[in-house]
Amino acid sequence: MRIGYFDCFCGAAGDMIVGAMLDAGLDFQALSAQLERLGLSGYSLAAAKVQRLGMAATKFDVKIEGDHGHDGHDPAEHGPHHRRGLSEILQIIRQAQLPPRASELACRSFTRLGQAEAKVHNVDIQEVHFHEVGAVDSIIDIVAACLGVEMLGIERVFCSPIPTGRGWIKMAHGTWPAPAPATVELLKGAAISNENFSGQETGELTTPTGAALLTTLAEGYGPLPAMHLEAVGYGAGTREESAGLPNLLRLCLGQADDAGRADSVMELSANLDDCTGQVIGYALEQLLSAGALDAWASPLVMKKSRPGWMLSALCQVGDAARLEEIFFRQTPTLGVRRRLCARVKLLRRHVTVETRYGPIRIKLGEASSDGPALSASPEYADCAAAAEAHGVSLRQVIQEALQVYGRPRP
Repeated sequence: MRIGYFDCFCGAAGDMIVGAMLDAGLDFQALSAQLERLGLSGYSLAAAKVQRLGMAATKFDVKIEGDHGHDGHDPAEHGPHHRRGLSEILQIIRQAQLPPRASELACRSFTRLGQAEAKVHNVDIQEVHFHEVGAVDSIIDIVAACLGVEMLGIERVFCSPIPTGRGWIKMAHGTWPAPAPATVELLKGAAISNENFSGQETGELTTPTGAALLTTLAEGYGPLPAMHLEAVGYGAGTREESAGLPNLLRLCLGQADDAGRADSVMELSANLDDCTGQVIGYALEQLLSAGALDAWASPLVMKKSRPGWMLSALCQVGDAARLEEIFFRQTPTLGVRRRLCARVKLLRRHVTVETRYGPIRIKLGEASSDGPALSASPEYADCAAAAEAHGVSLRQVIQEALQVYGRPRP
């Protein structure tokens, strides 16, 4: 499984995302051929090696006829392009006969942009005409990034916390504080941070286009997940630097463990000192029913020596936001901590053994698909049902199942 990780140490924009993909090995000519299917005119593409504070990177440009240049990192500098509504943009993408996954990701990205703009301006989504993101250059940026995910064979995408910037930016409606209102709306549910830019006026670091792409593509946010690193690419913005840092976006590409044993999961936790045992028990049930891989509660001593509990759950990265809602809805907590965990696991499969108490499934843990089982665990539900039906202890059924499983094959 190929993993892509965007390290947004200096923000992100659409052209920076595509530039990082090209720098990591995406074929420029093949990408250009795919983009021609959109049927758009009045533009040309360029990709060139540049340096940002001495670091080599790739700058991706969409050059618009009659425009003086394209800076995806500063949408205020774009020229007055033709405005397009969401339905027109989606129609262009869907009629282009792009790879299905790339087409679907691009449509999702633009739909999320439309929803954000509609909420910011308090209008119906069909009335939205994109100012900064509806022009040809940004349509190309978004579709190119989604094509890049497909063409690079990236199956899962993760992202670092996203810096937003601060200060002031010029927009179609006037001067606004950074980040732009649509960017803030798009970043709901994502991890954001400006820790590298404390006390400095930086302007806009992440554009609406960059925010839409990253929050559509990424399953989760945190440190670099476990992978066998294959390639690294750097995508450049137009400015040389931002607050003294290189104006770059880094993309790391790598493979999960060949045997499928390594992955990343999210651990959620909250400390509770004003919650009854019944509430905690119910919350655990709700988390497990909602798809948590595991859920548990641990006793602890909190501030002012108050006894309390830590409620925790382990889940797939893409399920984190949904399970956090259960924490907030079912407990009095005001916050939930997230921690991205690298995990190595055994491959799992089931076999069924015939015992004197009936068929019992046994879960096997294997280091590889053709290797011996390293662990064997009779399924509790099967054993409990058999014990009740035959009037014997649970332990007797478990022992019987393991004994039958361990018998030599005839």
